Amino acid sequence: MSLTKYKIEQTLFVLNVGDRISVDRNTFSALKNLGLSDYEIKAYIANISIISGTATEISLTSGVPRSKIYEVLKNLAKKGFIDIIGGKPLKFNVIPPHEIFHKSRKQLTEQLDEAENELNLIYEKQIPNVPAPMWLIHSPEKLVKKEYEIISRSKKSLFILIGFIFKDEISELKHSLNKAIERGVRVEIILAPTYTLEDFEIDVMQELCQLDCEIKTLNIPRIKVVIRDEKEMLMAVSKIKDKKIISQSAIGIWNQYSELVEIIGELYNFIWTTERFKYLK
Repeated sequence: MSLTKYKIEQTLFVLNVGDRISVDRNTFSALKNLGLSDYEIKAYIANISIISGTATEISLTSGVPRSKIYEVLKNLAKKGFIDIIGGKPLKFNVIPPHEIFHKSRKQLTEQLDEAENELNLIYEKQIPNVPAPMWLIHSPEKLVKKEYEIISRSKKSLFILIGFIFKDEISELKHSLNKAIERGVRVEIILAPTYTLEDFEIDVMQELCQLDCEIKTLNIPRIKVVIRDEKEMLMAVSKIKDKKIISQSAIGIWNQYSELVEIIGELYNFIWTTERFKYLK
């Protein structure tokens, strides 16, 4: 086997071994993010290309110096990327990439979830200490982002009033609400059955009716309210022209004034419990 040459270009990481193997630069970066050094990446890709080989074969295939190859392969084994098979000489079997990435993706998700929960606790404790815990939010994109953030931090309850919804928001909103429901969050939704956003007629009831929560319909004003755990609220409004909502004009108020959240929460509860408004899904 001839000495393998590596070429790192702008878009490709190229390995010449028998047939030409081209590895995208993003793949190289992904392996870096999994904690591999340059030599370890080269050795692992080489090991993938031959499935099982000796240290000498992997060194020749990868271009990793013979003086470094055993240390590199031992590190790869410790990190779970290869198996070492005893014998003379030792054999190094590659762990299939799908196993590596499945395990790493799961670990990363768990770490991110733990970090998010811990940092959210710090964040939520500090917001009430801000002199004026109320902010204006402009643009549909920022409003939707804040809405999903609030929903993701819900622990006990979500009271939602939907007088309008943005066209590209529905799918992610359903996903976020389903995750909250799975966490045991009590979700109550009051919504306007239909409305016109720009030139789109949107049937909100049809879009949200599959959620495992109680939904009531009412011809409410073109306003959106999300109340989380009775202590945080997002309220959004939008201009209307010819009975059509102009989404780019939307503006929101995000606040954690407990008094204001309590007042709006009581109004929401009044609407929810008033018999004449009980149009259940």
